[in-house]
Amino acid sequence: MHSFSARALIALLLAAFVMPVSHAATAHKRVAAGKVAKKIAHHQPAAKKSRKQAAGKAHIVRASYSQAKRKPAQRVAMASAMAGVPPVLTAGDLAGLHLTRDPLDLNSNVALVLDQNTNEVLFEKNSNVALPIASITKLMTSLVVVEGGQGLDEILTVNDEDVDREKLSHSRLRVGSQLSRANMLHIALMSSENRAASALGRHYPGGIRAFVVAMNAKARELGMNSSHFADSTGLNSANVSSARDLAKLVIAAYQHPLIRQYSTDSRYAVDPGGRVLQYRNSNGLIEKPDWEIGLQKTGYISEAGRCLVMQAYVTGRPVVMIFLDSKTKFSRLADASRIRKWLENRAASAMSGRVASRS
Repeated sequence: MHSFSARALIALLLAAFVMPVSHAATAHKRVAAGKVAKKIAHHQPAAKKSRKQAAGKAHIVRASYSQAKRKPAQRVAMASAMAGVPPVLTAGDLAGLHLTRDPLDLNSNVALVLDQNTNEVLFEKNSNVALPIASITKLMTSLVVVEGGQGLDEILTVNDEDVDREKLSHSRLRVGSQLSRANMLHIALMSSENRAASALGRHYPGGIRAFVVAMNAKARELGMNSSHFADSTGLNSANVSSARDLAKLVIAAYQHPLIRQYSTDSRYAVDPGGRVLQYRNSNGLIEKPDWEIGLQKTGYISEAGRCLVMQAYVTGRPVVMIFLDSKTKFSRLADASRIRKWLENRAASAMSGRVASRS
């Protein structure tokens, strides 16, 4: 009994000592949190103002190196460090391309803009470097399919060979899904549907191996000497090309109305059996009324970063835009918008110069 009472007394004394300390610590934390909250509230208007200013500046073309912000690879590294995970470096980062600065402060490690009619290079950045191109590969896939003369109404079936075991990417087409070759091509170009692209290659005469041979033969025919294709989807990082080569591919693909239409549709529905699937274009610029886009393709795998190729009209001038190895799906679109604004400013300056010279 005495032993139990002594232990109980010690427990009560400890509780009496610890509880005030605990309450004090909690109170201290609350006070500290309150101070932080007051500081945040005090600076919130300024923070909102600075965010608005930053958003406005994102649309202004920077024409000098001194105005360059932190480069994309550094931003990724900082964000990853704050999140406690190692940064994902692309092939371009590993090659040091993120160290290349450009007067427009683009987010993409590689860029090329040229006049479609004259092939005049209007802007370039690391345009001769061959890098993984992800689903930009599907543009070559479409070229081989369209020029192969196979029936577009033929029904193709997705099977287990079309399941991505390399990147484990998601697909809305289940094994057993059936679509016409035209519909497979449509959603492969518009929404980068990987199983559709795989089925297109697999149903080529001679199978996927013969299809890849045809892809590389077409690349040689177009003078794409820095390019190599390994599959019909782009999931394999061995699909590589340079911006210069991809400009040739875009111009060649643009000659086919079907590729232009399928790649630029904003929405499309297919019925693979079971239920209708609604697809949307993977390029958000397609639905922007101020853009006139004649052909486009997006791409992403970790080795390639975010990629985008387009044919578009800017001030009535047909231009080809290539952006490789950007860090987010929005930054590649921002690069395209920045280039367009830059071209518009150039055109306006040239017009002003002509008017001044006549007067």
